[in-house]
Amino acid sequence: MQTIGNRASSTDLSPLLAGAATAVGGFGAILALVGSDSPLRGPFTLFFLLTAPAVAIAAALRGLEPLGRVITALAGSVVVNMLVAQGMLATHRWSWRGGIVAVTAISSLLLLLVWVRRRRGRTTTGRTP
Repeated sequence: MQTIGNRASSTDLSPLLAGAATAVGGFGAILALVGSDSPLRGPFTLFFLLTAPAVAIAAALRGLEPLGRVITALAGSVVVNMLVAQGMLATHRWSWRGGIVAVTAISSLLLLLVWVRRRRGRTTTGRTP
């Protein structure tokens, strides 16, 4: 008798890894914003600053090959962080808390725009005319 089912889903660690990465990044942002003296603050905050914009950019680049998507998302993440730093330095408003908040806002806005674009692309009945 043959078993019908999806065995790959039982061994697929992608959701677990995504959840762990989100927890680490969020914890790093919280540690930085609170001003904790934990030795984990630096690495976790750096992880957050690199992954938050990268995830938002990767969500927008859905049609690319996986390797191209990863490379483009990481490069875009560095660009977002550099633009935030340059903008804050140019306006004489530099603060590390402000930088974390700005990167969070830009990443959230980009994810929201991707979500809205995908929602508007769907028809109300789920079928195309």
